[in-house]
Amino acid sequence: MRERRAMVREGYSFGLPPFLIGLTLLIWSKGWTVDAGIVLLLAGLFAFSFFRNPERQIPMEPGVIVAPADGRVVVVTDEANAGRPGRRVSIFLAVWNVHVNRAPAAGTITRLEYQPGKFLAAWDERTSLENEQNIFTQETEHGEIVYKQIAGWVARRCISWKRAGDSVERGERIGLVRFGSRMDIWLPGEPEIAVRVGQNVKGGSSVLARMLETAAVKRGEAVDRSLRSKDAGLQPGATNGQGS
Repeated sequence: MRERRAMVREGYSFGLPPFLIGLTLLIWSKGWTVDAGIVLLLAGLFAFSFFRNPERQIPMEPGVIVAPADGRVVVVTDEANAGRPGRRVSIFLAVWNVHVNRAPAAGTITRLEYQPGKFLAAWDERTSLENEQNIFTQETEHGEIVYKQIAGWVARRCISWKRAGDSVERGERIGLVRFGSRMDIWLPGEPEIAVRVGQNVKGGSSVLARMLETAAVKRGEAVDRSLRSKDAGLQPGATNGQGS
């Protein structure tokens, strides 16, 4: 059911009270209470917008990693993780962005760790290590990837809808960070990064990177199957659809 909602259920909790109170003040009140009603009405509408949950067209290209969140790319860098070489991309989510987060690739979440911490502004580079965050470790066809929901100065809660052991599809909704935040994703090896710093991306639909080795293997397997199919058609006794 979560996949089909135009707005996540938190939106009703945050948006309905101010919206209804504001509407009531506008209808029944006069003077300064009208101004208060307008403010509350706008606050409710903002909450409805913030918690929107749009559908996305998920790319089907082999070897593709999709953006785990909407927002602006603020970091693209080479970075080791537990001694393994790789690359990290960080995305800053402004309050007007969609804040529903998505799995960057298909696979199984092998570990989900909550790390308490600070609430530095989400664009501060120290947030990747020092802020409160949920850390997802996921086994994929490309190897182990790591991505993080990171709380910021405004965002004070990271919400995961998944747990360790869950299988996810590419682009599947996995959680939410409330009111401005950041997401980091670490990829192993030498992926081809498809975004640049300053670029805006959409979670689940924007191609963030291509894992070239995996894509090449898949293309090779497809070519191999095609060749085997052709060879089978040339075996003795095989018909070509023509009469003798």
